[in-house]
Amino acid sequence: MNILKQLGPGLVTGAADDDPSGIATYSQVGAQFGYSLTWVMLLSMPLMIAIQAVSARIGSVTGHGISQNLRRHYSPWLLRGAVILLLVANVANLAADLGAMGAALGLLIGGPIRLYAVVFGLLCIGAEIFISYRNYAKILKWATLSLFAYVAVVFTADVPWGSALYQTFVPRFSFDGQNAMAIVAVLGTTISPYLFFWQAGQEVEELHRRHLRPLNNNSRAAGPELRRIRLDTVVGMIFSNIVSVFIIFATAATLNAHGVTDIQTSAQAAEALRPIAGVFTFAVFAIGIIGTGMLAVPVLAGSAAYAVAEIFRWPEGLDRNLREAKAFYGVVAAATLGGIALNFTSIDPIKALYWSAVLNGVLAAPLMALIMVMAMNPRVMGRLTLPMPLLVLGWLATVVMLAASIGFLAL
Repeated sequence: MNILKQLGPGLVTGAADDDPSGIATYSQVGAQFGYSLTWVMLLSMPLMIAIQAVSARIGSVTGHGISQNLRRHYSPWLLRGAVILLLVANVANLAADLGAMGAALGLLIGGPIRLYAVVFGLLCIGAEIFISYRNYAKILKWATLSLFAYVAVVFTADVPWGSALYQTFVPRFSFDGQNAMAIVAVLGTTISPYLFFWQAGQEVEELHRRHLRPLNNNSRAAGPELRRIRLDTVVGMIFSNIVSVFIIFATAATLNAHGVTDIQTSAQAAEALRPIAGVFTFAVFAIGIIGTGMLAVPVLAGSAAYAVAEIFRWPEGLDRNLREAKAFYGVVAAATLGGIALNFTSIDPIKALYWSAVLNGVLAAPLMALIMVMAMNPRVMGRLTLPMPLLVLGWLATVVMLAASIGFLAL
């Protein structure tokens, strides 16, 4: 039980990574390639753990989010460029996630999909603004249970476990454009910039909630807090990756095994399961889309708000009420409403998702490099710069993402 109390920002961040857009990517990989690319999730796991742990460490050690540290210590144009790209990518991702949630509910009960997207968006805005941080953090933490829907789906499918596990642990790669693009898509979906901003911001919130000073001015608390962050991040990212593997397994065992290889959205994946795996499996998959969306939409909007508020030095944080942080909550609402609005335009949601992936890929590697430089800088971190294992893994993650970004743009 003590371990559960230590889980928070890392667990929520990891779960939010399996948003409806991510579910669409993993479903397509499972449908198109079966189990043969599941090993990419094992490759990404330590890289994801490392960069999220570095982001969390920056927030807890300095008492400031990533944007504010960039503003305080680096050139303003770096910060503005990163935040503009983050905003565009997040709004596109919000549009895709809200659209997928509306489509999933439409599949379950029928009715107006766009109206459902509006309702989901307004619910998320209201929850972030009007529920206290202490209670909201608990809601997000419990919302991670929605991901177990995909565990249930796997155990209702006929998975050939020997073959599936063999291909997961024994990498096999075909040197062609389709395989390369799929690998890049999985890495880009798994290691996303909005998660860096969110987890750093949430660690600052945790300091406020527990009435702790930043760790660079609080040596007594530094050891226990950094151990808590390490445990929270490791558990959260492993949980996220295991669920991603289960989504690939579920769609490989059902869709790929029956010749369905072209899935472009999470809702399409759910609908395709109905005639193959039955109504129960279809319903659980669709409910999971809605549950993960209710978790991911606030993270996407919140990470945008942290980034923008830190540029302009606005009061920020979910621990503040509306009167104290009007501009911060204004960004939360504006980003979510922007995502809702895109669902009423002629913009193809698949293209919106594609371009958000491109922007995330372009932004991830340079931002990760900035985060690593920041986390090694004694002016920023004091005595709590990165230990060697985290330093090596963080730079390895950055190099892998750079190579993935170059490959994505080249292809």
